[in-house]
Amino acid sequence: MSVQILAEYIEYLEVEKGLSINTVDAYRRDLSDFWDFCASKGVSELENVSRNNISTYILKLHEEHYSSTSIMRKLASLRGFFKWLCANEKCFVDPTLTIEQPKLPKRLPKVISLKEIEEILNQNLSVTQKVIIELLYGCGLRVSELAELKLSDINIKAKYLQCLGKGSKERVVPLGSKAIIALKKYLPQREFIIKKFNLKENHLLVTEDGREINRQDIYNFVHEQGKKIHKTISPHTLRHSFATHLLENGADLRVVQELLGHSDVSTTQLYTHISKKRLKDVYFAINNG
Repeated sequence: MSVQILAEYIEYLEVEKGLSINTVDAYRRDLSDFWDFCASKGVSELENVSRNNISTYILKLHEEHYSSTSIMRKLASLRGFFKWLCANEKCFVDPTLTIEQPKLPKRLPKVISLKEIEEILNQNLSVTQKVIIELLYGCGLRVSELAELKLSDINIKAKYLQCLGKGSKERVVPLGSKAIIALKKYLPQREFIIKKFNLKENHLLVTEDGREINRQDIYNFVHEQGKKIHKTISPHTLRHSFATHLLENGADLRVVQELLGHSDVSTTQLYTHISKKRLKDVYFAINNG
């Protein structure tokens, strides 16, 4: 595969499909990994890639203990790429057409209780750390959405923020009272840091030494907080908990869909299964206790 063809496809994903930087990077890695595999098998031209090459590649991923989710994503990357190649007459046979989709085990997202959220917030957290928890849990943001928030995205007076979600879709999310309190305590510190280090960036989250807080920083921080409540959690756990707690307290499914930025309500419906399971667990705990 020529570097030129890959560059054209990446440009198509960025410009025409409007995918986020993180998604585009994932596509680039997936395609590069597959092509390295093909090269190791002596396949050097796109038109020579066969169904058998892809099947062997998937088998290799299984042997290397990749999760079903990761394999599905890599296969989706290949499907999208070959579909684009054929549509643009750069390739005339799509070897992915007859490849079966791996079956995913049905696993419900992990959530934590309101009591555990409060336990985390009652730790000796800095004003920055409290903002991170309040925006992940209180607004149901994805970690990438939080990491990329700008100061101009926050409107405390009107009590909302706007963020850029998957597929570069913008959405507006209400700010709750606790998130507003956390922001009001954090913003003066942020302003001091911006002036101290003469920063020109509009980035919302910054460290005390003037560095932008990134996705990995947020992951590491949330993971550490999980240890304090004896749970393995991630930023997405807080987003899952946000959705589940809303539904448990009577929120409309369509409203939760809008707040989460889901394009398909069936994705949001997964949280109704969590609510039912939690209700069932509580019922049996009470009656068997």
